[in-house]
Amino acid sequence: MKRRSFFVSAATAAAAQRVWGANERIRVGLIGAGGRGKYLAAEFKEIGAEVAAVADVYEPNLQGGLKVASTGARGYDNYRKLLDDKSYDAVIVATPDHWHAQMTIDAVNAGKDVYVEKPMAHKIDEGFRMIEATRRTRRIVQVGTQRRSFDLFLEAKKVMDSGACGEVQLVNSWWYNHTGNPRPVELQGKLDWQQWLGSAPKRDLDPMRFRNWYWYFDYSGGLLVGQAAHVMDAILWFMKADYPLAVTCAGNKPAAREFEVPETAVMTVECPNNFLAVFTLGYKAMRYNAFNDQLKQFHGAKARFDVGREWWALYPEDPKAIDQKPAREMRRPGSFGSAARQHIRNFLDCCKSRQEPNAPVEAGQATNIVLCMAMDSLRAGRRLRWNNAARKVEG
Repeated sequence: MKRRSFFVSAATAAAAQRVWGANERIRVGLIGAGGRGKYLAAEFKEIGAEVAAVADVYEPNLQGGLKVASTGARGYDNYRKLLDDKSYDAVIVATPDHWHAQMTIDAVNAGKDVYVEKPMAHKIDEGFRMIEATRRTRRIVQVGTQRRSFDLFLEAKKVMDSGACGEVQLVNSWWYNHTGNPRPVELQGKLDWQQWLGSAPKRDLDPMRFRNWYWYFDYSGGLLVGQAAHVMDAILWFMKADYPLAVTCAGNKPAAREFEVPETAVMTVECPNNFLAVFTLGYKAMRYNAFNDQLKQFHGAKARFDVGREWWALYPEDPKAIDQKPAREMRRPGSFGSAARQHIRNFLDCCKSRQEPNAPVEAGQATNIVLCMAMDSLRAGRRLRWNNAARKVEG
């Protein structure tokens, strides 16, 4: 082992062995104080963490994050300054997608545990770099796919694991709702545009891109990736699958001419244990109550298993029934807000115990590969195959 590697490993091992007091609060820094970042900061505080620092390149976001954070929190205009402070135990990464990987890698190298929003990364190679850094430094990294900690989904996973469905070769899934067109954009304060761009292609300051980054491929995959990150992750989890065999994606033209990512699209994922997973995004549909806007249907030889956001139902085979009734079900309208809190609590518990979190980086990368291939397939207009041995996409 090289001398430098030895000292890095020794330092991280020592940090991992820290003994926490029964009432000691974990000190957390927030990187990215947009809407999701402020929401997560409030939830971390509610559960008992101290949100002691906020970093953002946009002054209004930074000030808004500080208002949500704990009293006396420090503000930073560069996340690296936050990471340099050894008094913070963990960080939340809630930035645009194209920054997730580098910030997570920098954070674990700085001895911090990380709660990183989904999708885990914006490119496939970034995900493998995140896995290497996480395992080398022995840090805790939780990907923000909160269904993996939601008690309703944990109960549904038990039903799936029981074999009640029989062999499943097809999983249909969808997320339907409605998103409007963009409005005129004006910046309300100081923005470090070059820092915000990071690894993305350089271009002049564009307020439309900054405020609507979700809809440009340089920074994200829009709702196609944002919603599929949750749905595909749950499917792979329930089906005990990891990397795909192939991915095909097609979509409409975006309704707003300024944007690149469609609001309506379909991806088909060919999986190694002989099943197809189909996800449909329909965000120019009518608006639904959150209880009904998404579904995963596991079509088994013995039963169909429907898993929604806040409910699930198992329908055994009954060819004579016109109106099928579930043999088992769980319905908890309005309960999904607890999913993020349960996921955050799992992360904080793992920061202290050093146990593996519910959404580790390997699981995040399996979904990340699917999502990145879907974006590439959409733009290329063809089916793409995953070569797992070579770790690369083939046309």
